[in-house]
Amino acid sequence: MLTREPGGTALGERLREILLNPAVSCADRTELMLMLAARAQHVAERIRPALAAGQVVITDRFSLSSLAYQGYGRGLPLDEIRAADAVATGGLRPDLTLVVDVPLETAMERLGAARDRIESEGAVFLRRVIAGYHALAQTDTRIRLVDGRPSAAAIHQAIIAELRGTEQVNSAEGES
Repeated sequence: MLTREPGGTALGERLREILLNPAVSCADRTELMLMLAARAQHVAERIRPALAAGQVVITDRFSLSSLAYQGYGRGLPLDEIRAADAVATGGLRPDLTLVVDVPLETAMERLGAARDRIESEGAVFLRRVIAGYHALAQTDTRIRLVDGRPSAAAIHQAIIAELRGTEQVNSAEGES
């Protein structure tokens, strides 16, 4: 199953509209709580049922994004985010998180002028977010950075290689 956050459900998509709308002002903790509300609905309505049915779930953003954006970017305490996220997800954690890593300048160039509320925060904020992803990847072997500078085809191949490597590890763990 392919899905995204915020979004993935009717409620999540409505919350996405609010969260990403440049015309909406949102306090940092409010932003976090709205993200977590969307995530809680997403996990309950889509992710857990898909996992229970034996499906592989690939989501564009999940818990790590809250740590990077609201934690490192906004400066909210990481332990508070982790605790609130555990409530929202019921403790569900991904087997693997891939972060397509690009320098800020490359990211801004690819975004162009059409930026949402969070993407419009500016270079200082986005550098903190990128630094957050890097720091978090150093603390958890399930988080992998994928070089996002090459072509889309090369990035795709790198992601496939990471997925295949994880599949082999999971198969080996299941055999022991």
